[in-house]
Amino acid sequence: MTDFPAQTSLRSDLLDQETAAPVRPALRVVHESDGIDLAAAEAAAGHFLDALGIDTASESLRGTPGRMARAYAELFSPRPFDLTTFPNDEGYDELVLARRIPVRTVCEHHLLPVVGVAHVGYLPGVRILGLSKLARVVEHFACRPQVQERLTKQVADWLQAHLEPKGVGVVIEAEHSCMTLRGVQATGSDTLTSTLLGLLRSDARSRSEFLALTRVTS
Repeated sequence: MTDFPAQTSLRSDLLDQETAAPVRPALRVVHESDGIDLAAAEAAAGHFLDALGIDTASESLRGTPGRMARAYAELFSPRPFDLTTFPNDEGYDELVLARRIPVRTVCEHHLLPVVGVAHVGYLPGVRILGLSKLARVVEHFACRPQVQERLTKQVADWLQAHLEPKGVGVVIEAEHSCMTLRGVQATGSDTLTSTLLGLLRSDARSRSEFLALTRVTS
């Protein structure tokens, strides 16, 4: 019998403790707001419905102003999250893509729902991202009155700045109720927007791979 394996293991543990890189704290992401006054929102919703000739005195509509206020408060309140990243120890340099992330927001022109999906991908640099955080970033920017063009660019720019990847791509496909339920009433139409940064913009092969995997033709 020999004690070498145990001694080697112990020395390896000590070496890992002495040489390990410092743990990088996760970035806490919180939506900044001036606070929500539900009582004032409920009163305003009641006045709004009254002005449109909706009688809120009936039993079925009596609670509608409060429900409206709480519903919009929820739509405009993204959940805080930690942007958890990890060292890219294996030097992975191929595309990471999360497809069909649910998107729900409201257009800032009519406050009507915009519903669709986002495809978010990146080419890793020195760190990789916890996959669920791609959906969290989309939610963070979607939980406010938006236009789809801005939302697409905000997600891409934010990931580029905080993750420092070699490239970022964001494609959003969404249906706008302001087009399908009113005005032109273009039922079934959807809107496609994209933002490509870094190698996903400058390198033709990487760009084509990203668009092919999102099933968007270039």
